[in-house]
Amino acid sequence: MTPQRPYLYRALHEWMSDNGHTPQIVVDAQHDGTIVPLDFVNDGRIVLNISYAATQDLVLGNDAIEFQARFGGNPFDVLVPAAAVLAIYARETGEGMVFAENPPAGEADDSEPGDDVASAEVDSDRPGKPDRSHLRVIK
Repeated sequence: MTPQRPYLYRALHEWMSDNGHTPQIVVDAQHDGTIVPLDFVNDGRIVLNISYAATQDLVLGNDAIEFQARFGGNPFDVLVPAAAVLAIYARETGEGMVFAENPPAGEADDSEPGDDVASAEVDSDRPGKPDRSHLRVIK
């Protein structure tokens, strides 16, 4: 079967765009095949604005998200494999979806359909952070 993740991020991107919100994705910048501007990576992750206004030639494909955008005024071709997308959410409301990180390569995937979606949790060690994330799983 094909992975659910690309279908879910496409649907949420469309829903956010239709409602005037700014879709953003959280990306595992260390995932194989990921091409993002390394100057903007923090703790191995990067948040990317994937709105139509912020991107050029945006393709939300089954295998990857591809687009061109400006970072610090410089154009950059971005490639994010579908498996590297950790979350998608609306900047204005925080509504969206967090995806489970994939098992290491070569490890059997014993997950059931629907296990690809995980609830969002915030590290309680961080001061000033709420116990629960502002992200919500949309079914």
